[in-house]
Amino acid sequence: MSSTDPFDVSRRNARVAAWCAAGFVAMIGAAYASVPLYRAFCQLTGFDGTPRRAEQASTMTLERSLVVRFDANVRDLPWSFRAQQTSQTLRIGQTGLAYFTVTNNSDRPVTGHAVYNVTPQLAGAYFQKLECFCFSNQTIPAGKTIEFPVVYFVDPKFAEDFDTRGKSEVTLSYTFFPAQDAAPKSAQAPSALGGTPKAGL
Repeated sequence: MSSTDPFDVSRRNARVAAWCAAGFVAMIGAAYASVPLYRAFCQLTGFDGTPRRAEQASTMTLERSLVVRFDANVRDLPWSFRAQQTSQTLRIGQTGLAYFTVTNNSDRPVTGHAVYNVTPQLAGAYFQKLECFCFSNQTIPAGKTIEFPVVYFVDPKFAEDFDTRGKSEVTLSYTFFPAQDAAPKSAQAPSALGGTPKAGL
């Protein structure tokens, strides 16, 4: 009858515990990484109605027009946030410029990050943004109002897609949340567009 060496058992248990700890750490890391990875995937593909980031404007403009509506929301921030225009009508492929205004109603600088979406969701693959305050965190100084531009266009392929070609309007919606990865005291105020102090990117 053989007996088990207590030292071997202890060593096996230590190995199992180490593997379990490593697996736990890997799962936590994957959970944290999944959010930015999912966001990057959505921006690249337009999945879930997320507008795509474009490097250059469309080289084609169609005769067909499209109504773009704008929506602005705030969650857990002492801010007032609104779109300066309710809607814009532009031709598909034409570059549009819309403005949003944010006011920090508190007595301290606050940093937020805008999450965006397009409805109907299938239009997200064709809604392209050249410049947007949503590309990075934004810090608004205490009591200040900042005007943010959005430069965008709708890809002409929108008019060819069976699922979107019959649509006559889309809605671009933003929601500002507190930024989780930036401290207001060290963050920089929004940069100016075209040298105007009120227009930040």
